[in-house]
Amino acid sequence: MNDATSAVRLERDADGIATLVLDDPHGSANTMNDLWVTSMKDAVDELAAQLDDIVGVVVTSAKKTFFAGGDLKKMSRATRADAATVFAETEGVKATLRRLETLGRPVVAAINGAALGGGLEIALACHHRIAADARYDIGLPEVTLGLLPGGGGVTRTVRMFGIMTALMDILGQGTRFKPAAALEKGLVDELVAPEALLETAKAWIRANADDPEAATQPWDRAGYRLPGGTPSSPKLAAFLPAFAPILRKQLKQADMRAPKAILEAAVEGAQVDFETATRIESRYFVDLVTGQQSKNMTQAFFFDLGAINAGTLRPDGHERYAATKVGVLGAGMMGAGIAYACARAGMDVVLKDVAAENAERGKAYTAGLNEKGVARGKISQQKADEILGRITPTADPADLSGCDLVIEAVFEDVALKQGVFAEIASHVAPDALLCSNTSTLPITELAKGIDRPADFIGLHFFSPVDKMPLVEIIRGAETSDEALAKAYDVVQQIKKTPIVVHDSRGFYTSRVIGTRIEEGLAMLAEGLAPYTLERAATQAGYPVGPLQLADELNLELMVKIASTTRAAAGVVEPTVTERVCGAMIEAGRPSKLKGAGFYSYAQGRRGSIWPGLGDLFPVSAEQIPLADARERMLFREAIETARCFEEGVLTSAAHANIGSIFGIGFPPATGGAAQFMTGYEAADGSIGLAAFLARADELADAYGEQLRPTAYLRELAARGEGFPA
Repeated sequence: MNDATSAVRLERDADGIATLVLDDPHGSANTMNDLWVTSMKDAVDELAAQLDDIVGVVVTSAKKTFFAGGDLKKMSRATRADAATVFAETEGVKATLRRLETLGRPVVAAINGAALGGGLEIALACHHRIAADARYDIGLPEVTLGLLPGGGGVTRTVRMFGIMTALMDILGQGTRFKPAAALEKGLVDELVAPEALLETAKAWIRANADDPEAATQPWDRAGYRLPGGTPSSPKLAAFLPAFAPILRKQLKQADMRAPKAILEAAVEGAQVDFETATRIESRYFVDLVTGQQSKNMTQAFFFDLGAINAGTLRPDGHERYAATKVGVLGAGMMGAGIAYACARAGMDVVLKDVAAENAERGKAYTAGLNEKGVARGKISQQKADEILGRITPTADPADLSGCDLVIEAVFEDVALKQGVFAEIASHVAPDALLCSNTSTLPITELAKGIDRPADFIGLHFFSPVDKMPLVEIIRGAETSDEALAKAYDVVQQIKKTPIVVHDSRGFYTSRVIGTRIEEGLAMLAEGLAPYTLERAATQAGYPVGPLQLADELNLELMVKIASTTRAAAGVVEPTVTERVCGAMIEAGRPSKLKGAGFYSYAQGRRGSIWPGLGDLFPVSAEQIPLADARERMLFREAIETARCFEEGVLTSAAHANIGSIFGIGFPPATGGAAQFMTGYEAADGSIGLAAFLARADELADAYGEQLRPTAYLRELAARGEGFPA
């Protein structure tokens, strides 16, 4: 039990308190791997054998974190054929935790660091939970990976808090709580200084050694009632029928399987005894873990995001860089948002515009965000004042003296962008990183007018900057490794997620999102009913439909980009985007900004689809299948993503996946645009790139060559390969 072959050490002190120390000898964090499963069972068996000499048990960790959760690598390999094995293993883990909580001795979780997923489930099997007062997360975030808490998390939280609170506050959104918030919610019982954690846990055991209730869970005591009532109680029964349609509305009818399974496991489990409830939970868990959707989401939100956060595609050999003073050129919506993000990260910001009053308005944007943050209790007034005080609005280029970072955010015009860099070049630090927040203009072309092209790079922010988590880093032909490393560090410094792409018109995200909108516009022109089109998009998992998105992006801008891109490619025939958007512009409906687009607007608020749209684009008597409408948008973006790999714009599936989800709203359940192709699940159950190609050919035969896979994709499938990680 105490050697290097065990992940759990059993220690006992002189007063009969046993401590289970979670300490995987093979990793920096504890996970529910096979070694832990065996070690924990052995440790609890040993506790039971020594029970007469034990007055209580403390469960703690020797790692910086308490417990990291399930073995996601192993779970990602599980298939439908493994369902029986996964069920048996899941039930085995639960049996060990159940035995621990029914030993008849008080058990205390001493949580010293992050307790997420399986980590919190271990703690929930204890009778008392004490957390160290520090910065880390506690919660059950499995839903964000397409899973549900399969170690008793659903069953125990429902019995602790009741169905509604468990679903809405803990399980349904995968909420992560800081220790103080976990205390307030009731997930932990005490908060103490880290150095007092173990002694406080032991003191609680000593103080409660003679209290039988201290060694039992509420649901194991006589007279226990489920908080808020069971599904059959009149009070809850009145609300219960609304749960499923509310969830369906929240998901916009998208096929997100984990939230549905959590709802079903919670409601069904609340109607039966504890042991039966945990088996119900296990069955739903097994269905999710052996399905493809959880694999897609785990790949994106755990493995891919983890790789990006660890610095994949950041050039080696360069010291970590931290900017101290940034010059933001242009104080419009994007520039103002960038200034806010940088100031919030602790940088001094010089916000420059052609007129001082414009720069002042840009600073006022931060003041407005801070005001909302203070009102909602997100930040203190002191913190808000500090952030605002870091921003200096100006129209004088000399005020950028000493800036070690410059981010340009002016209109999409090559000459204008080159001009603003020339204006400040002599004032900033000689080795300052020079960044352009362009969304479409090639960085290599812009660099021709920059006196230090090796230090010049694209930083494509997304609007609104304060909410969107992604920044697309674009490497130009002359951009140095050092500049790329610095840019990667700057993005992480302002608490955003970087992806790295190579230069081309539209880069990755702008180029790909344009294809989805175009496919949507094509279906509109073919006669698909507008509301059907919008619903198809949200059912596919997109946050909004292509018509709403086009309105928000501005139809005039879309026509300009489409025509410029077409001309650069030497194509004569106008694109679908140009034709459809052009007709809307001629009808006086160019954008949400101007109060009229595909939708009607009143005082900036979106209303219904414009009633006259059917006159411009008559609805066909015969509608295409909804499944085809959904997949046409998905496949069009995926195939364009494959072209980006083929052309060298993309070099990493992780960056493609995270970029498509965080930047342009590719459905999270797919795992991202690259994972959608390699993890595609066909109607017949076949999975993989070959299945994707077969379906793509079906769509192309029916709706056009824009949906036809390239030879590059076919060669990948023939070799049994995927995209580079």
